[in-house]
Amino acid sequence: MENKKESIVKGILSLLISQVFIKITGLVYKLYLTNKEGFGDSGNAIYSSGFQIYALLLTFSSTGVPNAISKLVSERVAVGDNKGAHKIFKIAFVTFAMIGITGSVLLFLGAKTIATNWIQIPEAEYSLIALSPSIFFVSITAVIRGYFNGRQNFSATAKSQSIEQVLKTISTILLVELVVYLGKNNATLMAGAANLATTIATITSFGYIYTYYKLKRKEIGQEILSSVNYTPTRIRKTIKKILTVAMPISISSLISSFGKNIDSFTIVRFLKQITTEEEAKIQYGILSGKIDSLCSLPFSLNVAFVTALVPSIAKSMARGNKREVNQKTKTFMLISILIALPITAILFLFSEPILNLLFPNAKNGAIYLKFSSISIIFMILAQTTNGILQGIGKVNIPAIAFGFGMIFKFICNIILIPNPKIGIFGAIIGNIICNIIALLIGMIVLYKNLKLEFTLKKIILKPMLATILMSFFAMWLYQNLKCIKLKNMAIILTLLVSSLIYIALIFLLKIFSKKEIIKIAPKQKNLKK
Repeated sequence: MENKKESIVKGILSLLISQVFIKITGLVYKLYLTNKEGFGDSGNAIYSSGFQIYALLLTFSSTGVPNAISKLVSERVAVGDNKGAHKIFKIAFVTFAMIGITGSVLLFLGAKTIATNWIQIPEAEYSLIALSPSIFFVSITAVIRGYFNGRQNFSATAKSQSIEQVLKTISTILLVELVVYLGKNNATLMAGAANLATTIATITSFGYIYTYYKLKRKEIGQEILSSVNYTPTRIRKTIKKILTVAMPISISSLISSFGKNIDSFTIVRFLKQITTEEEAKIQYGILSGKIDSLCSLPFSLNVAFVTALVPSIAKSMARGNKREVNQKTKTFMLISILIALPITAILFLFSEPILNLLFPNAKNGAIYLKFSSISIIFMILAQTTNGILQGIGKVNIPAIAFGFGMIFKFICNIILIPNPKIGIFGAIIGNIICNIIALLIGMIVLYKNLKLEFTLKKIILKPMLATILMSFFAMWLYQNLKCIKLKNMAIILTLLVSSLIYIALIFLLKIFSKKEIIKIAPKQKNLKK
């Protein structure tokens, strides 16, 4: 048995570094595809419409099932019941393996119907077929990640995610180039090849984390032998408990990302009423391929904190330490605000030069990026609020909150998109409203249960001041660098220097101290002396 488990801070840093690496690596294949001759925005529409089905599963695997399993496991570990924690893991593995294989079969058999009738992009059929095996492997990988997260071992999740992303990027480039080499230079086959790369990567990721689990079996066995407070339960009762916690969290995660699927089902369908089918696909490709990739950056970074947040708060609740729960809640909310505000400002102010830098062969969409960036702050805070609610046992609330948000988004899409004066901006407006509603409902429930007392100056005013000061500096710097005709180098230097300025402002304004980090990251004590 390890003498000391990972501290929360070490685990968060491991996940954070992993998420940054994943986003950078993921951006590589996104840049490659979008700038590839014969692919572009039209190809992104085909690729994204199929990939959004998988994106639901990705959310399911990165926050849904792992958070549920980690919550249940951490509660057992907190009271020394390692045997009960491992029993939960084994039963969950079998349960979600069956769910996963059912999903794979259904997607494989229903690919043509989904592509032709649901999203009305028939070319996406090959992408859906290529992605179908991923459902099974994503489901069982999620359970293993959740088990290790619940034991405060976040590095296993971080490494498996990084391996998956690297292989996905490499496989995407190799398979697409193979398609082109064989003389099949069309967007449909390239999109199918790119999505096949995703399946290859998920299989490899499962292979890594399962091997890691096998290597830890001896250590886990020793912990099981040292268990205390173990209460035998029937398998059926354990399954019911797992699903009672896992399904609301998973449904919440699925609903929160379902907005993209609402877009894939409605945007092309309704845009065709006011423009040509090809133009409708191009506009959807811009929004789903480029804009969503950039706006999801802070969301992905925040996943690291939410992944650590759920088992951490669940453990504090299991011990009855509400004061610690309040402290962690305030700290994680502050972290989320500090992540969201500067990225929102940068994407809003520099939408055009950023797209020119990243997508030189497909530059369109600056106005979409500018307005889409507004949703980032609400999306991030809603994500963090969900994690806190799950940690304190209010697992149904996030699903309800996002359910109401999705209803309003769907209404916005079907009413606004067909309007020639609004068009695709209807989807952007719907996304903003959806996240605002989800955040408000979550915050109301959170406030009633924890009686939180936020310090306006520390939580809101200081982060806003840091963001405003950074923004003015960034605009001044960019204008001066533009004058000496540095072109793309101007925006690169502006982003790098502005990031350093923002970090410096956090410390100068004393927004977040080292002492606060230490408070939420006590060293884990060994249960077995």
